[in-house]
Amino acid sequence: MILNSLVPSISTYSADIDFLIDVITLLVGVPFLIACSVFFSFLFRFKKQEGVPSLYITGNQHRHMKWIHRAHVPVLVFDVIIIVLAVNVWYDIKQDLPEANSTVRVIAQQWAWTFQHPGLDDVFDTADDIRTVNELHIAKDTLYHFKLSSLDVIHSFSVPVFRLKQDAIPERVITGWFEATQTGEHDIQCAEICGIGHGLMPARIIIETPGQHATWLAANNPLTMASSSRPESRPESRPESRPDSQPESEQEVSPRTQQLAAR
Repeated sequence: MILNSLVPSISTYSADIDFLIDVITLLVGVPFLIACSVFFSFLFRFKKQEGVPSLYITGNQHRHMKWIHRAHVPVLVFDVIIIVLAVNVWYDIKQDLPEANSTVRVIAQQWAWTFQHPGLDDVFDTADDIRTVNELHIAKDTLYHFKLSSLDVIHSFSVPVFRLKQDAIPERVITGWFEATQTGEHDIQCAEICGIGHGLMPARIIIETPGQHATWLAANNPLTMASSSRPESRPESRPESRPDSQPESEQEVSPRTQQLAAR
């Protein structure tokens, strides 16, 4: 595939998008090259020549118009093919939302990405939620829903290796999905100009095996990290009693002290 040779394709629906792009490239690109070849060949073939009068063609005659009419048929056929394929791909990705194994929140702002993981309990807004900035951790072969929102202006959540691009609109939460088929670390980018720092808004998506991802969730669990950071409780220290210590009344009194007391 043309696009796959430039950017890896590692989601369950990326191959469908690549195929659609290949079809559009062939159905549009090949006729375009043919038309350009004919056009430039005519320019050189019928260029101005000494002693050859010019022909002024109105284009109203059938023998001239037939070349335009005949081209309409393949153009319409190609349009229908592209529309049918595009609608099917759009429905599978944007309209038909499969059941998720897990969900992440994706929050865009000028100029950073915040990702919220539900933690080991897989429930949002609990004490074990994990929040990261510009770094999204997911598990391979796990279907995720993402809840996309923006805190300020319009952004666009783009993961090129997934063939995923979805605008983030303020005061709206947009749900989408993806499922990675390979492990690795890849780019996340904002594909919508969002201000002076737009070009400084990259992030990374880290795709792990299910075991690695479970380990990462456990290691970054706020509850676990909080408990491990507490100082160990120690028993209160008490002064040791000396074995030779005696009550004050039983302590030996010096002779000088006895003389002063007798006075």
